[in-house]
Amino acid sequence: MQFIPANIRGPLFMIVSTGSYLVNDTMMKLATTGLPPYEVLLLRGAAATLWGMPLLFMLGYGRQMPLLFERKVLRRNLCELAAILCYVVALANMQIADSTALGQITPLIVLVGSSILFGEKIGAARMALIGLGFVGAVMVAQPTMQGISVYALLALGNAAMAAARDLAGRKVGAEVPGMIVAISAVLVVLVGSGIAHLVSEQWVVPEGRHLLLTAGAGLFLIFGHFFIFMAYRVGPTSVVAPFYYCFTVWAVISGLLVFSQFPNALAVCGILLVIGSGLAIVSLDERRRRLAVVA
Repeated sequence: MQFIPANIRGPLFMIVSTGSYLVNDTMMKLATTGLPPYEVLLLRGAAATLWGMPLLFMLGYGRQMPLLFERKVLRRNLCELAAILCYVVALANMQIADSTALGQITPLIVLVGSSILFGEKIGAARMALIGLGFVGAVMVAQPTMQGISVYALLALGNAAMAAARDLAGRKVGAEVPGMIVAISAVLVVLVGSGIAHLVSEQWVVPEGRHLLLTAGAGLFLIFGHFFIFMAYRVGPTSVVAPFYYCFTVWAVISGLLVFSQFPNALAVCGILLVIGSGLAIVSLDERRRRLAVVA
C-alpha cells in the first residue's frame, strides 16, 4: 500500500472501512428478519473465522498467531465486543436512520479522547469542520427519535465503546499486523456472541438465505476491522476520525441499491456537507504539513 500517498492513506482506509462495515450491517439487518440478533452475530462470527484463518496463513502470519491474544489487542477487541453487542440489538429494533445518527458521535468522542490521552492538538478550524461533518451526517440520517428507548441507549453505548476501541487500538504495538488485530476481533466477538446467545435467546434454525447473508457479512466484517485499525495507525486521529461520517453516505447508497429508498434534498445536501468537510480537513492537514516542511 506504499503506492498510496501518505497524506490520504488514513482517510482512504477509513472510507473503505465504513463502506465494508455498511455492507456488513446491511446483510445483518436482512438476516435479523427471522433470526434473533445474537444468533446472527454468532453465525457471522463463525463465517468470518472460516474466511479469516486461512487468510492469515496465506499472508504469512502463521507464526504470529499468539499475537491474537496479546494484552493490548484483547483490550481493544473487548471494547469491540461491547460495542457490537449493543449495536446489533439496537439495529434489529430501531429505524436504521436513528441508530446511524446516534453512532455519529463516535468521531467526536475519539477526538476528545485523543486530545486528553495522547495530547493531539485539534485546532479551532478543524473542530469547526468536524462539527459541519456531524451536522451533515445527521442531515443524511434524519432520525425521528420518537422518545428515548432502551434501544437508543444501546446505540449510544455502541458509539461510546466504538470510540474506546479506536483509542485502545492506538496503543497496540507497531509489530502487530493489522490483519492479526482484525481476526482477533472476529474471535473475541464470536465467543462473546455465543455466550450472549446461550444466555438470552433460543436457537432458531437458519434458512439458506440467512447462511448466505451471514457468510457475506463475515467477509466484509474482516475488511472493516482491518481498515479501521490501519486508518488510525497510519494517520493522525484529527484527520482520520471525521471520515467516519462517510458511514452515512454509504448508508444512503445501501438504501438506494438494496431497499429502493431514494435520498431527499436534505440528505443530498448532507452528503455534500460530509464530503466537503472531509476534503477541507485533508487540505488543511496538507497545508500545515507543507508549512512545517518549509519552516
